[in-house]
Amino acid sequence: MRYVIQGRRRLEGQVRVSGAKNAVLPVMAATVLARRPCLLQDAPDLRDVAVMSEILRGLGARVRWVEYGGRRALEVDPSAISVTEVPDQLMQQMRSSIFLMGPILGRLGRVRISHPGGCAIGPRPIDLHLRGLEALGATIRERYGYIHAEANRLRGREVHLDFPSVGATENVMMAAVLADGVTIIRNAAKEPEIIDLQNFLNGMGARVKGAGLDAIRIEGVEHLEGAEHAVSPDRIETGTFMATAALVGGEIRIDNCIPEHLDAVIAKLRECGVTIREEVGRLQVTGSGRPLPVDVKTLPYPGFPTDMQPQFMVLACCARGTSVITETIFENRFKHVEELCRMGAQIKTEGRSAIVRGVECLSGAAVEATDLRNGAALVMAGLAAEGTTVVSGVTHIDRGYEKLELKLAQLGADIRRE
Repeated sequence: MRYVIQGRRRLEGQVRVSGAKNAVLPVMAATVLARRPCLLQDAPDLRDVAVMSEILRGLGARVRWVEYGGRRALEVDPSAISVTEVPDQLMQQMRSSIFLMGPILGRLGRVRISHPGGCAIGPRPIDLHLRGLEALGATIRERYGYIHAEANRLRGREVHLDFPSVGATENVMMAAVLADGVTIIRNAAKEPEIIDLQNFLNGMGARVKGAGLDAIRIEGVEHLEGAEHAVSPDRIETGTFMATAALVGGEIRIDNCIPEHLDAVIAKLRECGVTIREEVGRLQVTGSGRPLPVDVKTLPYPGFPTDMQPQFMVLACCARGTSVITETIFENRFKHVEELCRMGAQIKTEGRSAIVRGVECLSGAAVEATDLRNGAALVMAGLAAEGTTVVSGVTHIDRGYEKLELKLAQLGADIRRE
């Protein structure tokens, strides 16, 4: 599967952002904790969502798409869940499957999984997840590539995370909602997706406070019911469309977004010379010619998101000057550099930094996406390049962008899937 792109087309019009991949996956995992069906509005139709749906079905849940309010919604009925092991082949397809440890352990008292897969963007150890669950009273053994965890009933404790890991924060949250007593997670991640998970858990009857702050307090309850929940808009998809408009000099309106979730991205785009008008639930973005150079350093939220680093590197490739991109989260997140250089980019890497000297125009080439966000960046580069760009490895992009080529085409891009 690949994208064929004819570049140098100005983008105009409006586009609606889908529900967030990074919000819907932990929410889907949290449905394991419920005794009744759950309805997830604005759930995106993504490859990762399909994999998580298969995992839930394997555990005994019923998962299906339904019509709700004129849109598709995902219905999960977890009432019959009884299986405590996630199949290897599904674990290897998606790193977010690690989210299931906490809820399965909390509901059924034991869980067995293999080490998760996902994008190859550097080591992402799960030790914070395991230490958090151990702090709640779980006994954990690792043998032959499998992780076994058991607990008659988890008990509330204070859990201090060495790093504000999003996944570990969410896993401990989900495990703690059915634990006996009060759990406090310190140095918790502050991402908007943490707040989205808190809202869903509380909708099912949990007692969680503090998401978005340094400390999250969870008071354990006996059981959880089902809930209806609207998945929050995808801030990374929003940022990708913003950066694309800036790159090609387009003028687009982005609907179903939350501008305050993108303060760091918006600030950097304005440094690039992009005009951005913020409204409630939407953004108007206007690019004007080649962007100005900008230095970027990725940091945990509310800092600049690592998931937007590849897209900003493409902006830097076409900027009127030299930019420095520093990646502090994932050590192997410069795999797009070689592909961008095939398109005429001038990039020199030094450790975790990349020095990017902007060129007047990139040239179309055959390139390969090796992970989700570098795939989006290569699509952006193709839209800005002279001639034809062929991006292979589209299945990586399908993990996190719903119908990307159709949304870009409706804005005027010449892009097709084949």
